[in-house]
Amino acid sequence: VSPAAGLADERVETRVAGLGPGQPVTLRAVAADERGCLFQSCAHYRADGRGELHLGTDASHGGDYTGVEPMGLFWSLAPAGMEKPYQRLVPRSTGTPMKVEMLVHEGHSQPGAIPGPVVAKAEVERWFMAPGVRRIRLKEGGVRGSLFLPPGDGPFPGVIDMYGDEGGLIEFRSSLLATRGFAALSLPYFDFEDLPKVMKEFKLEYFEEAARFLQRHPKVKGPGVGVIGTGKGAELGLSMITFLPEVVAAVSVSGCSSNTVADLHYGDMTLPGLRFDMNKVSVSDTGVFDTFEALDDPTNPANSPCMIPIEKAEGHLLLVVGEDDRMWKSSLYAELAIGRLRQHGKENFELLSYPGAGHRIDPPSTPFCQVAMDRVLGVPVLGGGESKAHAHAQEHSWGKIQEFLHLHLG
Repeated sequence: VSPAAGLADERVETRVAGLGPGQPVTLRAVAADERGCLFQSCAHYRADGRGELHLGTDASHGGDYTGVEPMGLFWSLAPAGMEKPYQRLVPRSTGTPMKVEMLVHEGHSQPGAIPGPVVAKAEVERWFMAPGVRRIRLKEGGVRGSLFLPPGDGPFPGVIDMYGDEGGLIEFRSSLLATRGFAALSLPYFDFEDLPKVMKEFKLEYFEEAARFLQRHPKVKGPGVGVIGTGKGAELGLSMITFLPEVVAAVSVSGCSSNTVADLHYGDMTLPGLRFDMNKVSVSDTGVFDTFEALDDPTNPANSPCMIPIEKAEGHLLLVVGEDDRMWKSSLYAELAIGRLRQHGKENFELLSYPGAGHRIDPPSTPFCQVAMDRVLGVPVLGGGESKAHAHAQEHSWGKIQEFLHLHLG
């Protein structure tokens, strides 16, 4: 597997040689997270006439995916049979690599079954930070988080990075952005250090302070900064580009065009939060929660005060949505945002809409997780999507997001 150590958002080349002509084999990937929870994936292949295999050109005939998928073994990693289901494989610390063991087994064995004897193996390291990237823990005024700086003198385009309603500090996208040349501020906004424990209400002043800190940093190229957010973080990003002149580019991944759940205050202004109606949550026979219908309808005139007035945004917007997002109706919310911008004669947006992709569109090869344990609710929640389409959306959008940010931040 080459490179044996490389960046987590880059492809690897996987080849097998020395097999018999046409020999059936199962390729497996095995990885453990920081808590020791085991994740694995498998796929069925046949060697060619020379007894060789190349995952870049040869198709899988079964297992966790089919077809030619060079990175299939990575994005289909899922909790092993003896582990608790619905866990995500995301790195908690960005300074150490994720180690993935790649194995070749004789014969075709089904996912979850005991595989045949091992005939070859290799270990791969997936790094989330390039050498020379610096991570600086922040306690700057009220702002908390981590600033990742690329190697070199800069100045670099500055980006604030936020995740959704799971709270806490999630750094792996920021560290990869810094690896790609951005000064990236991973910004938690609740359930971290001395920040509020729960999402009750937010003050936009906190996000304004973060934007000003980043904008004024000597390593950051001005005049404005960007923001990228997923879920609740995306919606906060839309409010930032609407109200804060410091923010000139926003990437909204699976966001809502209205403010949701927690009221957002800015000076004397308040955007009330659209409410979730728990009576509209359906639960499957296997105990999986489907929240797709639960958020109050943003098109209901009674909910118009929650709408983020994004037509006031002077900067540029990139809306990224999975058309099979089951967490909430992000495709509809993107349409509403675009409709509102066009109504005001604005064309300062781009839309990336991916059929078959689910809610959390992360950097490439992040393992697909159709159902994930919700940290706040403590129950498994349906995120939607189909693994292959979702993996392709992650790979495509990552390049487009970087292009967009470079274009509008210099």
